[in-house]
Amino acid sequence: MRVFRFSWLVVVGFGLLVPLSAAADDGGGPALSVGFAERDITPEIGMEQPGGYGKSFHRSIHDPCKVRAAVFDDGEARVAVVSVDALLIRRRLVLAARERIHEACGIEPGAVLIHATHSHSSGPTGMIYPGEYDDASELVQTLAYEKSSNADLEYVAHVENQIVEAVCAADEGKSPSACSIGVGREEQAAFNRRFHMRNGYTYTHPRPGNPDIIEPAGPVDPEVGVIGSWDADGNLKGCLVNFVCHATTSPGGASANYIYYLEQVIRGVFGEEVVVVFLAGASGDVTQVDNLSPYANPKPEQWARLVGGRVGAEAVKVLVTAEPGDLTPVAYKSKTWMIPRRVPHPDRVAKCYEIVRQDPPQVDAVTWTFAKEIVLLDALLEREPEAEVEVQAIQIGPAVLLTDPAEFFCQLGLEIKAGSPFPMTFPVSLANGCVGYVPTEEAFGPRGGGYETRLTGYSNLEITAGTQMVEAAVELANSLTPGEVPTRGPAPEFKQNPWGYGAVPPELE
Repeated sequence: MRVFRFSWLVVVGFGLLVPLSAAADDGGGPALSVGFAERDITPEIGMEQPGGYGKSFHRSIHDPCKVRAAVFDDGEARVAVVSVDALLIRRRLVLAARERIHEACGIEPGAVLIHATHSHSSGPTGMIYPGEYDDASELVQTLAYEKSSNADLEYVAHVENQIVEAVCAADEGKSPSACSIGVGREEQAAFNRRFHMRNGYTYTHPRPGNPDIIEPAGPVDPEVGVIGSWDADGNLKGCLVNFVCHATTSPGGASANYIYYLEQVIRGVFGEEVVVVFLAGASGDVTQVDNLSPYANPKPEQWARLVGGRVGAEAVKVLVTAEPGDLTPVAYKSKTWMIPRRVPHPDRVAKCYEIVRQDPPQVDAVTWTFAKEIVLLDALLEREPEAEVEVQAIQIGPAVLLTDPAEFFCQLGLEIKAGSPFPMTFPVSLANGCVGYVPTEEAFGPRGGGYETRLTGYSNLEITAGTQMVEAAVELANSLTPGEVPTRGPAPEFKQNPWGYGAVPPELE
């Protein structure tokens, strides 16, 4: 399989060196060793472009899709944090990659976090795997393989290889590093897309100017969490960036989406060798679309630059402000369990079979699409009535990364932050698998509804799934002991010596 690789010119605005703190320069050096690496996973033109319920294909390349990896080692524990420019990563890929990483470089499987950025302009890692519905009827197989978005197994194998290579390269290249940590705020790039309406229900994307909008049905999370790693000369080696927003700006062609421009901004300040490991937070109901704006939406290219540029600029502000030091200890824990899927009523299933036997032009396109999804879900329930779910905690000193394998609602991410004892908590969605949308329980209530609560082959966990994941994440966080946030030393003691130039009364003549 041919995979496109790119060489990009990055203009560096200015060289910036950040001195290491006294704690990292006391003769012993930093206690933490950190390494970064990236690998190319840009899809070929003609491959499927996942992100919808039907088939779409890549016709051009905008920028490279990548695997980006960081390894943190405090001498007692070693963890790997991996970000993949992909719509989703299926559980089977995660388990296979973890096992190979363990065999190749010794990092424990439970210490490896594999996250999909949810780029809607990425390669075919999902939705349906070829062969997945081979035990179903001929009709169901046609709906699954010919009328739905499918993974390319050769491409999936390539992504798995690149994940393993990136982690092992990051591990091999790690060196003593001072690390900085901080949180900024970006409040003009992302918006909740769900709204309470006058009819008593909740709609997703009711459209600007809709007079029936009452108010947003959920929050946003403007925090930009950043962990930076610095070499002995004060140069930035790489960073983790955590932010809440769907990667749906899609600037045209295969692309990392707005993450590409986020990376460009950070590299423009600190150098083109910096590896930016982006981790999307609880973005299930948050996108770049402002349904309350009186203005037309930006064009896709401008939109990608806007979101990536603003979030990247805020990350730069955190990096130049936060004090480097030792981010220890490093630790990891996880919890894995089964959650039942919601089951459609038999009468609904029968009706949906009637609909999908018709040609799509004969019925409403939306009706046909979601009838197809009910039929696929009915077949899925025959073999997998429950889904395996993993929630993982990765500790890096005073920060904890808490994962979920879902398009997690923003409110749930905020609840995780509120329940965590860590000074900095970074929820990471679509990590270590994918179980579709996981809304709040309120979204399934009398005033709920909207796109995210639809029952599909992709999104179908029972309604307490979000609550269960929040409780598991908070429990894991509270079982760990936060490290200290590095700070500069205290100001020197005042010795009755104000600045001589300035300690004078006004001179009038």
